[in-house]
Amino acid sequence: MEVFCLGLSHQTADVATRERFAFAEHELGACAEELRRRPELGEALILSTCNRVELYAAAPDTAAGFASVEAFLAARAVLEPDDRRFFYRQHGSAAARHLFRVVSGLESMVLGETEILGQVKRAYSLAAESGATSRHLNKLFQRAFNVAKEVRTKTNITSGPVSVGSVAVDLAEKIFGRLSGCRVMILGAGEVGEATARALMSRGAHGIFVSNRSYDRALVLAEETHGEAVGFDEWHERFNDIDILISSTAAPHMVVTPEKLSRAMRQRGNRPVFVIDLAVPRDVDPAINDLDGVYLYDIDALRDIASQSMAIRRQEIAECERLIERHVGEFSGWLANGHAAGMIGQNSVVLGTPAS
Repeated sequence: MEVFCLGLSHQTADVATRERFAFAEHELGACAEELRRRPELGEALILSTCNRVELYAAAPDTAAGFASVEAFLAARAVLEPDDRRFFYRQHGSAAARHLFRVVSGLESMVLGETEILGQVKRAYSLAAESGATSRHLNKLFQRAFNVAKEVRTKTNITSGPVSVGSVAVDLAEKIFGRLSGCRVMILGAGEVGEATARALMSRGAHGIFVSNRSYDRALVLAEETHGEAVGFDEWHERFNDIDILISSTAAPHMVVTPEKLSRAMRQRGNRPVFVIDLAVPRDVDPAINDLDGVYLYDIDALRDIASQSMAIRRQEIAECERLIERHVGEFSGWLANGHAAGMIGQNSVVLGTPAS
């Protein structure tokens, strides 16, 4: 039995491609179990975030396993022949190394960001609860969580702003300067929304509206940020009151559309508004950019900002990689010493752009 990973990320595919392959969080467990039930596979786990979609599995035959995972994606009607160039394939020790880098924030758009660890833990929990994981993926992911803890405690890789939300706030600060006089609406009160709200507060923003499909959750975050909760069906009615809209919902369709904004923009006299879309699939229809006074930034537009002020964290990469390699060696030894059949895969075969 060998572990392997088929995936794509912000390093290999743009946001329009990533959103076609994205899984909603509520379907991760069921889809992982559906994947596991394929005869070529023994275990499965699906990770889907704004920056990556990765399918992990364990199988006695790696080639057959990869083919089975691709067939699973094709059955969802999302995999087209030309899409293969966006995916990377990794197995054995290379798959372990990749996962350890992911949970440590070394593969993130924001180097060293910490949100990814919680997202991976959630994906693992859902897969395990559904019965999709067993000995091999359990061992791999439990080891990955140990790696992430060691990297964060023994290096300075998390020094400075280390979340997508904080980068979004950096962008808002570049546009407006001091945020103390700005009014901001946050659509989506999940992990990204919470991180964004806290980053806004730390930069002095006071006028914060929070809107979420669950009003109770919006209310909790609004109270925490001394802001105001807004019903999810009513957010556009408060559009005239804001300068910045930051969206990070888990909606399967676009929430912010030209139809909703065109009337609101007329009411505000076309006063400029900046919209930052952190969601994958995207919350915001790119066509809103055609409206006068609307300026849209999606998650890929944050890449240039995220690449700045990285000097301290980049200095920590070598130490992080040293720690990771020790864990890769120990996990590979576990696989080789009778706990799994077959040889350990030592190489990563990448389709298209390298994964790292």
